[in-house]
Amino acid sequence: MLLSMQMWRSLWLAALFCGLAHAKGSHKVHCSEDQMRVDIGLPDAESKDQSAPQIYLEGLKGYPDERCQPQIDGSLAVFRLSLSDFYECGVTRMVNQLTGKKAYYHKIIIESASSKEIVSVKCITAASPAYNVMMNATTGSSSTSSGGIHGLVKRDVLPAGFQEPEDLEITTSLTKRAPEPRLSIGVSQDGQKFTRDLTVKSGTPLTMEINLDEDSAPVYGLGVNYLDVTDTHTSSETLIFKGCTVDPYLFENFNTIDGDILSAKFKAFKFPDSSYVQFRATVNVCLDKCLGTQCSNNQVGFGRRKREISSANKVYEISLAMFLQVQDIEGVNKNEVLQLEEKLRELKLANQRLARNSRGNFAMEQTAASAQPAFVVDERELGHLSSGSGAASNGVALAVWTIVGALSWRLM
Repeated sequence: MLLSMQMWRSLWLAALFCGLAHAKGSHKVHCSEDQMRVDIGLPDAESKDQSAPQIYLEGLKGYPDERCQPQIDGSLAVFRLSLSDFYECGVTRMVNQLTGKKAYYHKIIIESASSKEIVSVKCITAASPAYNVMMNATTGSSSTSSGGIHGLVKRDVLPAGFQEPEDLEITTSLTKRAPEPRLSIGVSQDGQKFTRDLTVKSGTPLTMEINLDEDSAPVYGLGVNYLDVTDTHTSSETLIFKGCTVDPYLFENFNTIDGDILSAKFKAFKFPDSSYVQFRATVNVCLDKCLGTQCSNNQVGFGRRKREISSANKVYEISLAMFLQVQDIEGVNKNEVLQLEEKLRELKLANQRLARNSRGNFAMEQTAASAQPAFVVDERELGHLSSGSGAASNGVALAVWTIVGALSWRLM
């Protein structure tokens, strides 16, 4: 009897493990310094007539890059996501500015004919020696670091005759931790958020939104420090530099009402050699609210703080990306496409000057004397200015010669 019960128990456990192995969305994450590997068990098709479920990274359905697609072997799908180049497949990186801890996360979609499941995956690394020392201290380890971290020494500062009671009764213990922020990035058109694949035509007016999750919104505020756009191959340009737009025609400054949601208007555009563009944002997460930056044309961009990163107000730096497919489909305004291509060429020239000037602390920084923000000047404007100054110089010279001639005539 006992043997029979043990046999049934073994069979039951085996069936349970087999069920878990083929359970919907069951997954395992393997983390290394440069890669996140995710093994996901795929659900079986509900019937023979139905196709196998689709599995893809959030925001990358139909994206052709094989590095962002899973390798499927039977009922097992394996993603290998780069952490050294985390933008490659849209992995989000979060860096704790106080501890140096880095967290990488993404979402995987499992879609069948009747359901859609979202699987969240995450890797955490603690790379800085200072953070390791702090962690060792909490676990009682006596390891030290050469990073100059000082220990606390107890000093006798109590008055003579003071006696501390041997037994202390703790009646209340209050512990509360701020949540880790989670950001999402998306695009809307005419106030309607995209819920399908992000495919639009060139010149379409869009709005990009970056927002905090509900738990973090009461604690933190946001500010976009940098925003780049790339075709993921050879072309890459900067749209937001230290909180301010480089070209407001292509991409305006980010604005906010409460600091929890940032939004910026832009026009859909693409590079000549690819229909996909990727926006790469570096976002500051500050306690309460990030201060805006005074940009050109008297606008405030919600990017970096007026003081640099050393401020304790900034507690996280989050890098995240979004893919957008832009196609020159039927009905597109050809004149607007040509204007966008011209603006892209101007943006490239502006970024070349930006790269040169940033080495000398350029930077759309406000000078203390004038308190006027610097901005990128279009070369055609420089041409107008130079021609105008030349005309003014010629006018002055002509006036001088007229006065000299008049004096000479009177002397005669």
